[in-house]
Amino acid sequence: QVQLVESGGGLVQAGGSLRLSCAASGRSISTYTMGWFRQAPGKERDFVAAMRGSSSTNYRDSVKGRFTISRDNTKNMLYLQMDDLKPEDTDLYYCAAGWGLGITPSAYVNWGQGTQVTVSS
Repeated sequence: QVQLVESGGGLVQAGGSLRLSCAASGRSISTYTMGWFRQAPGKERDFVAAMRGSSSTNYRDSVKGRFTISRDNTKNMLYLQMDDLKPEDTDLYYCAAGWGLGITPSAYVNWGQGTQVTVSS
């Protein structure tokens, strides 16, 4: 089992940037598909980005070209660089560890507690 702790969220103006970090412990993340999801109150948890292995990535269409997922297996860390942020990116962002293609929440077995991202217009 992997324990995950997100950090790096905050309040930023539209057009700004944030870098989310996810620190993993308990097991190496090197064999996991690692992903980022986001969720607004009362809504479903939505896929944002996933990385399988060292180079295979997937992004939701609305963040392509603005967000970049990366990982450092030697540090057991996952990152999400978010540029050109928009008010509609405001959500609670979760880090997750799982298997396979990593597009749906059901593919993930371990979750962090989330970090809030708020983008003002």
